[in-house]
Amino acid sequence: MNGEINMQDTNVQAVPQHPAMIEVEHLTKKFGDLLVLDDISEKIEQGEKVAIIGPSGSGKSTFLRCLNVLEDPTSGAVYFEGANLCDLAVDINFHRRRMGMVFQQFNLFNNMNVLKNITLSPIHIGLQDLRKAKRRNFRTTVANFFRRKEKKRPLETIATTKKQIKEDAKENAMRLLKRIGLADKASAYPSTLSGGQRQRIAIVRALAMNPKVMLFDEPTSALDPEMVGEVLELIKELADEGMTMVIVTHEMGFAREVATRVLFMDGGKIVEQGPPEQIFGAPQNDRLKDFLSKVL
Repeated sequence: MNGEINMQDTNVQAVPQHPAMIEVEHLTKKFGDLLVLDDISEKIEQGEKVAIIGPSGSGKSTFLRCLNVLEDPTSGAVYFEGANLCDLAVDINFHRRRMGMVFQQFNLFNNMNVLKNITLSPIHIGLQDLRKAKRRNFRTTVANFFRRKEKKRPLETIATTKKQIKEDAKENAMRLLKRIGLADKASAYPSTLSGGQRQRIAIVRALAMNPKVMLFDEPTSALDPEMVGEVLELIKELADEGMTMVIVTHEMGFAREVATRVLFMDGGKIVEQGPPEQIFGAPQNDRLKDFLSKVL
């Protein structure tokens, strides 16, 4: 068969383009009568490292989870590269491929070894795209049977196989494991690893999908203090390489060092934002001043 599958371009939908990588407009989230996010509008540009800080219950994690619609907003819109993820006509799973998510509790599959945890999604997506391409070629072949010669359409080139997809995913996973010094843990199961190792593997699992943005929901909150540094160091490396990231964190020193912009949330709103030197050195909001006095 002719033509080549471009995994990134498969199923791309025509959507209006917004200039920011992520843009939320009038984002509101309620749980029953509880207002958790209160009419937030915000943009995150490509290459930004945005740290979200604030007291417990301020809406930080809910805001982060709304960015890839793990939480459905009550109202408002969330755009990722121009696509409104709240629009039911948009294939949200396609766009989530490019939004890596790292949780507090690792969320690794304990019944799978490390290598299988990392390769599961890339293989599933690769095989899914392969099947779709084959179905499109089948439909084209059938339609061509009834078309005049000059009207026949070319088939897509499928330059990969099930075997190649699996081999590529494994090769990429081992490359990422070597990067974090855990290649020897490929056959190990998550329950045998330390918290720091599991969280680094969770980050690598997200990276295996080649995301354009990484979302971190307090990635060190479940770790023992001595394991925090190794996880933060990996996140810092990603930041230095230019990865766009949004990170909910209680590590103020890390936010000050790595973030290009800091958002302070309280009561479901972003009440102050700015570069780290402003937020930590010259805060304007009284609630922010009070918060920093307790955590610094």
